Amino acid sequence: MENKILIVDDAIFMRMMIKEALSKSGYDNLVEASDGEEAYNMFKDEMPDLTLLDITMPKKDGLEVLKEIKMLDSNAKVVMCSAIGQENMIVEAVKLGALDFIVKPFKTETLIKVVNNALK
Repeated sequence: MENKILIVDDAIFMRMMIKEALSKSGYDNLVEASDGEEAYNMFKDEMPDLTLLDITMPKKDGLEVLKEIKMLDSNAKVVMCSAIGQENMIVEAVKLGALDFIVKPFKTETLIKVVNNALK
C-alpha cells in the first residue's frame, strides 16, 4: 500500500511493534519520530497520509503537536495513541481534530482496523 504513515512514540518498542503490525498488513511506507518536536518536523517534511500520535512524550506532548499539525494542514488525518486513564486527553484530542484514538496496550487487529478506517 502506498499510504505514508508517520508513527510517533517516545518508546522505541512501541514504534517497533506498530511498524511490524503495519508492515505485516501491507503498509510499508512508514516513517517515525520519537518526540513531539521531531514529530512536527517529520510531518512537515513527509506530509504523511496518516499520523499515529502518542499523547505523552518529551519536548512537546501529542496534543500540542496535534494543534500544530492541524494548523499546517487542517485535513491531516491523525489518530491519537494513549494509555489507559488518559480519557480527558482523548476528549481534548478529538475536539482538536483527531480522527480517532487507540488506547494502549492495544491488539494488532484493533490497530489495523483503526488505520484502515482512517485511510478510507
